[in-house]
Amino acid sequence: MTGLYGGAFDPPHNGHVALAAGAKRTFDLPRLLVLVSESPGHKSTQSPAAVRLELARAAFPDDDVRLDPYPRTIDLLRAERFDEPLFVLGADEFCAFGSWKEPDEVLELAELAVGTRPGFPRERLDSVLASLRRPERVNFFEIEPNPASSTAIRAGEAADLLVPPAVAALIRQFGLYTDS
Repeated sequence: MTGLYGGAFDPPHNGHVALAAGAKRTFDLPRLLVLVSESPGHKSTQSPAAVRLELARAAFPDDDVRLDPYPRTIDLLRAERFDEPLFVLGADEFCAFGSWKEPDEVLELAELAVGTRPGFPRERLDSVLASLRRPERVNFFEIEPNPASSTAIRAGEAADLLVPPAVAALIRQFGLYTDS
């Protein structure tokens, strides 16, 4: 099984790290392939891809981290072959899964590992599952709540408390996510 964890990682934060660690533990994955979206099809980014790649390498030092040239997950899964791909994502992102490009085709090519946190409304997850052709290819696992948010960091919240120390050092070094 190959664990895949994609995102903009602008910047990668403690919530991303906790989700990755939870997936590795739950699904007995020794490593993940962390895919930093070069040009995300679903959102804009503040930092260039090369910077986000360096930040992600600092956040996930024990995993394989590389740029993902495909703007959509389905394009990646069609272009590259992975041994039993398991695509890792959080519950909030799973709730938007129906808006992904060809979500049912994504589930034909990969299973999903969805990290939920205590208190997350199960009815939100169930409504997404009910809309899918292959809901049995969605696996849930629980992670501890984490207040970190890339949006909050980009808006100026203190990154030192929300990101791994190596990422915080790079944010300071590059002068990222601050008006000063």
